[in-house]
Amino acid sequence: MLRKSDGGFGYAITDLAAIRFRLQQLHATRILYVVGAPQTQHLAMIFTAARELGWLTPPAPAEHVAFGSVLGPDGHMLMSRLGDNVRLVDMIDEAIQRAENVARAKASESKESIDDATLHELARMVGVGAIKYADLSSDRVKDYIFDLERMVSFDGNTAGYCQYAYARARSVLRKAGELPADGLAIVEPKERELAFAVLGLGTVVRDVERALEPHRLVSYSYALASAFTSFYDACPILKADPPVRASRLLLTQLTARTLACALGLLGISVPDRM
Repeated sequence: MLRKSDGGFGYAITDLAAIRFRLQQLHATRILYVVGAPQTQHLAMIFTAARELGWLTPPAPAEHVAFGSVLGPDGHMLMSRLGDNVRLVDMIDEAIQRAENVARAKASESKESIDDATLHELARMVGVGAIKYADLSSDRVKDYIFDLERMVSFDGNTAGYCQYAYARARSVLRKAGELPADGLAIVEPKERELAFAVLGLGTVVRDVERALEPHRLVSYSYALASAFTSFYDACPILKADPPVRASRLLLTQLTARTLACALGLLGISVPDRM
């Protein structure tokens, strides 16, 4: 396993050296290998050898964080039309361009004036966020279909939908001006649903850290954005009576902060305006 028949050395010896360095020099207490599922057997052999050598002992576990493949719309490995491997930079550029087209169309429909620099920065947030969100939204061990058109949409379980919910919350807070410091007064069912959704972030983060399943945080972000949208549609905020208005503004502020935190943990930026 460590030395080939011709006397040479392969990946196994360098992988073992890396484990030894991480444990003895870096004093690692947890080592995560985010590597494709086809390397499962190889890493299992490496971990077994490290244990046999007495290196990989508690409290320093090594874990293979396996992930599936990215497939094209035809269900096969993602390739270009010429059959070449698709470069990430090309996918990012295309996602940004598509997001910019969608944002420009929405701005035109709403007759909202937006300068090119702002539009491009918004497109970058949405385009890059769309790829990250889609990549992390499925159970990591499963394959998934790469569909840019769906990814950059502002509807459904997408980064754009969550980013739009955040931007809507920030818009409400800007219009409100000074925010109240009073506590919450939860009365309506949609207020209650949103409050419970906000409180769920800590539990989800602990689950992700334990199980190494980031799609749980993606699902949480979408559920929180959906809960805010339902609350926004059902419960007037700025036009409510002063005590109710104050409570709902505070709930909106907490929602925006929590959603930004959740998406930030996924590496997704949130725009103040969309």
